[in-house]
Amino acid sequence: MSDKKINIAIIGLGFGAEFIPIYQKHPLANMYAICQRNEDKLHQIGDAFGVEKRYTDYDELLKDPNIDAVHINTPIQAHAEQSLKALRAGKHVACTVPMATTVEECRQIVEETERTGLTYMMMETVIYSREFLFVKEMYEKGELGKIQFLRASHQQEMAGWPGYWEGLPPMHYATHCVGPVLALPNAQAAYVSCFGSGRIDENLIEKYGSPFAIETCHIKLKDSDLSAEVTRSLFNTARQYRESFDVYGSKKSFEWTLIEHEDSVIHTGEEPSRVKIPDYAHLLPEEIASFTTAGVYDSDDNQHLSFIQGAGHGGSHPHLVHEFLTALHENRAPYPDARQSANITCVGILAHESAMKGGEIIPLPAFTLKS
Repeated sequence: MSDKKINIAIIGLGFGAEFIPIYQKHPLANMYAICQRNEDKLHQIGDAFGVEKRYTDYDELLKDPNIDAVHINTPIQAHAEQSLKALRAGKHVACTVPMATTVEECRQIVEETERTGLTYMMMETVIYSREFLFVKEMYEKGELGKIQFLRASHQQEMAGWPGYWEGLPPMHYATHCVGPVLALPNAQAAYVSCFGSGRIDENLIEKYGSPFAIETCHIKLKDSDLSAEVTRSLFNTARQYRESFDVYGSKKSFEWTLIEHEDSVIHTGEEPSRVKIPDYAHLLPEEIASFTTAGVYDSDDNQHLSFIQGAGHGGSHPHLVHEFLTALHENRAPYPDARQSANITCVGILAHESAMKGGEIIPLPAFTLKS
């Protein structure tokens, strides 16, 4: 894109409100418009942040020729349709996870980006968290040596969340654990095999037909001797909230803390040591660096469920915004782009299919792979 500021529209103002001040302060962005079906909430947020252009109708917003890109933060069932509408309207897309709920929807988004030349980025928080950036830095410096294995988990209790979450297959929302095991070695999933375990309450099973309390997937990485393992649970499993990943290298290994707010562990040979994860605000423009540690939902009397469970997403939000905007500005692909986002998302979709088939090996579709 040219040197003019990029006009951003944010769609969905629950979790989405967190991003408004980041875009307002980023030197490449103009926080141009917001969209929310509830008119009272729309004006409440618009007034609070001084955003003048406001829409209750997404289709009307997409007709606005001044909008360059949309950032979608709506319920997961709307992601694919809204992303496709935006691409077809000539807008770049950043979308919260997951990319879509079916393999076919992922395929359509990839094809639309290739047809239009527009940019799509799935805003996966874990791969821009301070923990991931810390391990990535170790890896790039050669401190881990050769990566030998990767493991990740995302466990939480979804009771009390909006009704569309009830009974959701665990692997249908697996990007927070799939993302880091693919992003660190800059790899793609070639095929998956997944097993379900346990059983959730009968009233939860009805909605999606998914009985499992926990799903555990093995991922074979394409053109690599590596495999990874990811675990996901949503209901009826006693566990403190945890988004985690472990990396085992030939020189050093990193293991995420078992208990939130405790220190993670680095193993050097057989010698373990605790490590305090540093912040990575220094990688950002000065104007948005403070958002790695404070934002809209960081006060006790104003918290969003994704922050209460999730520890503020590891300071990732300004890093996500910066990656999206700089990719547009530099006319390059962001990470993850449409194909990479589809690969990450389809791992979870196909993992659940595998679990329902007793662990059958299922290959990732070709459209999610880069040669």
